[in-house]
Amino acid sequence: MELAVLVAVSLLIGALVLLVVVALGKHREEQKEESDQSTETVEEKINGQSERLLPSKKQKPQQRPRKEKPQQHTFSHPLLAASLKAHSGNITCLDFSSNGKYLASCADDRTVRIWSTKDFLEREHRCLRANVELDHATLVSFSPDSRAFITWLANGETIRVFKMNKKDDGSVTFSAAPEDFPQRHKAAVISIGIAETGKFIMTASSDTTILIWDLKGEVLASINTNQMTNAYATVSPCGRFVASCGFTPDVKVWEVCFGKGGDFKEVARAFDLKGHSAGVCCFSFSNDSRRMATVSKDGTWKLWDTDVEYKQQQDPYLLLTGRCQVSEPCCIALSPDARVVAISCGSSLALYSAASGELEEEFQGVHSEEISALHFDINNRFVVTSGDRVIRAFHNTPGYRAAIREMEAMLRKASNEGMRQRLQLQIREAQSALDSVAAVRE
Repeated sequence: MELAVLVAVSLLIGALVLLVVVALGKHREEQKEESDQSTETVEEKINGQSERLLPSKKQKPQQRPRKEKPQQHTFSHPLLAASLKAHSGNITCLDFSSNGKYLASCADDRTVRIWSTKDFLEREHRCLRANVELDHATLVSFSPDSRAFITWLANGETIRVFKMNKKDDGSVTFSAAPEDFPQRHKAAVISIGIAETGKFIMTASSDTTILIWDLKGEVLASINTNQMTNAYATVSPCGRFVASCGFTPDVKVWEVCFGKGGDFKEVARAFDLKGHSAGVCCFSFSNDSRRMATVSKDGTWKLWDTDVEYKQQQDPYLLLTGRCQVSEPCCIALSPDARVVAISCGSSLALYSAASGELEEEFQGVHSEEISALHFDINNRFVVTSGDRVIRAFHNTPGYRAAIREMEAMLRKASNEGMRQRLQLQIREAQSALDSVAAVRE
């Protein structure tokens, strides 16, 4: 009996001990879980803050957008004779030498390029480079002897003279004059030129000022154009006149007078071209200065006979009025033989007959930007333009056709056999040149 009681008591005590052990084990597990959860919460908070404060390793740093290279402007036309490419900046001005051998171009790449006109029809177009130190040229003009040129400096706001030096081996170098001209203009200069006589230099600014300089940089005279603003100015090819146009609907022409000994005398008013109903954008002389062409905001261009006795109060004669599309900037060029009128507006070019006023050729989108310069070469073979980094040279087919028509009319009236033979030869040469261009065009 006592044994059974002992066994029962032992079992009871064992059960109690087992319950206590199990209860203690559960309590420890609960404490561990609570500790783990609090640790995870703290880590999440720390990680969250660090994610906001520090950049993610997976995210790449932001890169600067790459500058896209400007797309090369492509232009083609059957009458396109050449595209002259060498400048790395936009071309601002062109000028042919008086001997017809060279074309000068200046650009904002701090260079002036001298091109050989005999290479226009070749595959390769050679040029010489003159560097403009610490500045760049916005305007360029050849000297009468074609051995030097002047430039207008954009930052220096003055004239710099460059001489072309030919070495014994035939190469050419350029040297700038020791000193630039003094600063005299108060507004931006828009035009420069050298008289064919070599007696003076002209500069014109966008206000109403034209300055006449001697070749050493001394101001001989100052002209107030009284045109509100100047749009364009130039020296006539004969070297006697200076002319300007601007806000007013006329072109004013002055004669720069020198004595028999070559001393400067005065600047005298010569004549005006009056007839437009709005401001004149641009004008141009023929090579003999006996004809002038003007283009105006009124949508017309006009051809004038300026071979007059202006000292006897004789006014120029209006020969022809033509219609055209005008949008600024607008340039006009009269061919040296006065047979063709070229007008550029924006990036387009149009060629008109100076005899009839009819539109003969038209070119759209010649440059990627607005045309900045427009000229004929001295031999009437090409008309050239600039507007971006390229110079375009076009065949002057209207000039060939006009020359053939005039020579055929002269041939019908010619009575001298020698003159007839010369005219026939010239007609054949002009027709052959025209046919060669037409063959390419077809």
